[in-house]
Amino acid sequence: MLWADLYDFITSSGFLSLDWRGAVMLVVGGVLIYLAIEKRYEPLLLLPIGFGVLLANIPKAGLMEPGGLLSFLYLGVKLGIYPPLIFLGVGAMTDFGPLIANPKTFLLGAAAQFGIFTTLLGALALGFTPQQAASIGIIGGADGPTAIFLTSKLAPELLGPIAVAAYSYMALVPIIQPPIMKALTTKKERSVVMEQLRPVSRKERILFPIVVMIATGLLLPSALALIGMLMFGNLLREAGVVDRLSKTAQNELINIVTIFLGLTVGATTRGEVFLTLSTIYIILLGLAAFSIGTAAGVLLGKLMYALSGGKVNPLIGSAGVSAVPMAARVSQVVGQKENPGNFLLMHAMGPNVAGVIGSAVAAGILLAILQ
Repeated sequence: MLWADLYDFITSSGFLSLDWRGAVMLVVGGVLIYLAIEKRYEPLLLLPIGFGVLLANIPKAGLMEPGGLLSFLYLGVKLGIYPPLIFLGVGAMTDFGPLIANPKTFLLGAAAQFGIFTTLLGALALGFTPQQAASIGIIGGADGPTAIFLTSKLAPELLGPIAVAAYSYMALVPIIQPPIMKALTTKKERSVVMEQLRPVSRKERILFPIVVMIATGLLLPSALALIGMLMFGNLLREAGVVDRLSKTAQNELINIVTIFLGLTVGATTRGEVFLTLSTIYIILLGLAAFSIGTAAGVLLGKLMYALSGGKVNPLIGSAGVSAVPMAARVSQVVGQKENPGNFLLMHAMGPNVAGVIGSAVAAGILLAILQ
């Protein structure tokens, strides 16, 4: 009887069912956790995603099977609930003032979305369906929630690799962007000190999210879930009469949703699904999309530098990708290395916020066309 019980215990464990693909994914999950803890690359995102990868690849646990813990939490991804809630928190945490003070930076945010559509064409050329190609291209916006939102509606079978690629490139912004920025600009351009931004009135701050929400909603209703929550979060911040709601959106709400989103996205990366040739294509295309978006923003920044008589530092164009606020910090760091007296952070926040709006609009356009 003892031997029979021991045999049943051994055969019911996951060790005998762990294949090479599951073992590889356990290593991948470990690497993501290492990058989050040791390298501090977007730890709020990579840590839960990495742990979710581990959970998904433990054989026989069944956490993502019907009735499993993560299968219930995954409904927030499947139904498109988590990404708008993340946008609500982002809006509550973000100062839109630099964008309002210098609306020309909207153009830099728009230029950085160029990587989305060029990579979409590349994905089509590699044989992906239009829906899959659109989901891959959105990685170029460097906006994880937007990538998840679009992919969950157009190509849910690719959610795992696309989410991991999107969040990984967001985390690697300080490594990927600087070489591109330096290659496309001169020392003189990188050293430009921009004029101080004008003060933005309280009335402007309150009206901006309302006007943008209405205009975007009427023009592109498919983007309203993301843009609407982003603008509502910002209105909570700027209204000045709902501090409790604003603080909840900035802290408890976004933290809880980030945990659920990260775990469930990581749990979609089962070895038999993730370790395929298409995943390699997605990783490479995502890098191309992000790089092209960064380059497009910098190149438009160079054009604005020329047209303004040298008053615009092209480095702020790289912040047009919507990795808020990391991309803006990278512009600040690269600019300050060339000129210690240079302070580009607030100037870069303009295109950075515009990039968030731009990537959501791009997702809305793709949804309207392809869904």
